[in-house]
Parts: sequence; C-alpha cells; structure tokens
Amino acid sequence: MEIQYFKHYSNALGRDMECKVYGHKGKPVLFIPCQDGRYVDFENFKMIDEWAKWIEEGHAMVFSIDTVDKETWSDQYGLPSSRINRHERWVHYIVDEFVPFMRNMANERNGWSGYPGIMVFGASMGANHSVNLFLRFPEIFDRMLAMSGIYNNSMFFGDYMDEVLYMNSPALYLQNMQPSHPYVERYNNNKGIICTGQGAWEEPDTLRWLDTNFKRLGADIWCDYWGYDVNHDWPWWYKQVQYFVPKLLGLE
Repeated sequence: MEIQYFKHYSNALGRDMECKVYGHKGKPVLFIPCQDGRYVDFENFKMIDEWAKWIEEGHAMVFSIDTVDKETWSDQYGLPSSRINRHERWVHYIVDEFVPFMRNMANERNGWSGYPGIMVFGASMGANHSVNLFLRFPEIFDRMLAMSGIYNNSMFFGDYMDEVLYMNSPALYLQNMQPSHPYVERYNNNKGIICTGQGAWEEPDTLRWLDTNFKRLGADIWCDYWGYDVNHDWPWWYKQVQYFVPKLLGLE
C-alpha cells in the first residue's frame, strides 16, 4: 500500500497541519478522527486494516487529517465564542485548503479532470464532523459514513448559542430547513449513512432527532440502528465499515 505523509501550513488556522494519504488511486475519502484525535489514528487504531483491500485495489484513497477538538468542542473552560470560531476556521481549512489538495491528487492519480465528489467518514466526534460537512457542503461531499455520533451541541456548549455554533449544529439547522430547500435534492443525489448502536456509551436518541427531520424533509439519508449489544467502540466500527463502505463505494 502506498502511504504518504504531508505537512501543510494552514492560513485558516495559522499553523502547520499534518496528514497521511493511503492509496494510489480511487475515490478521495476524508477520515476525521475521534474526539481530540490525530491524523495517525487511522493507522494506530487499526482502521487501516478494514480499508486495506479497497485501498490496495484502487477503489479509494484515504486522507487522514488532524482535528482541533482540544481547542474547540473539548475545551470546556474556554470562551464559547472563541471555541466555536476556532472550529469554524478548521471547517474552512478543510473546505478551502484541504479539499483542493485532495481533488488535485485524486485527479492526478486517476487521470480525471474537474471536481470529484469526496466521501467523508468518522466515528464518535468524527461522526459529528462528518455529518455537518456532508449537510453543509453537499456540492463537495457526496458520500458520508458517520458512526456513533452524539448530535447535540449542548453536551459541549451548554446553553450557549450564536450564529456560528448554529451553523455547526445539524440538529438545529435541520429543524428549520424546509422541504423546498435546494440542498434536499442534493442530499438525495448523494448518499449518506449514519449508524449508531444502542449499547454502552451510545446516544441513539440524538440520531432519532436527525432521522425525524430527514423524513420530514424527504431527504433520503440512511439512519441505521444496531442492537443493544453494540457499544461505542472500535470493534463495532470495524464491523460497520465492512458492512457499509462497499455500498458507498459502489462495490455492491
């Protein structure tokens, strides 16, 4: 398997950001680590083993990035406005700086031209970020797998709310979206899967809230609820990746 390491300076964040790229061709896939995670987590937590066959066969190129969660969602003692504004700068780092890098590499390796759609996936906090990117930028992210997210910002920000936090809170902006919104058609042309277990440390009710609003909108996003034995942990995420990813890559 071809593995490359990169370090880029981010103007949005004002610092260097690191990443690894796995694979030689295929669909560009953005992996977002769990809460406070690093770009090396794709390897360190053995998720690479679950993706190896698709990467080696040229179906996917996985780009694993850093988060800034320690400065944002996890910083319980920080000023809420500063924390969420820092998070929004991370979003701009992804959309304005990292996505062009992904697309350029995918085009070069696949002999493509234009703007290939990107798959985003992650578990836990990585799922929260994946859902938000998929819903906010459907013209960029056309596939999504989110596992074991907790889609309620009050756990991280309490009663605080401002415009920036609102636009990073799918549970809020979805309930105010109308079925006539042009993004609904984009969601239906794309393919998104959100999965949760119902066992230890899972919060399936937060997904049910999203699910209710997807149904109200007529948005065909697959919300899947696994059993009461399915916990918030890597062994189950491996199983979910094996089940869902072939469907997202068009392999079955």
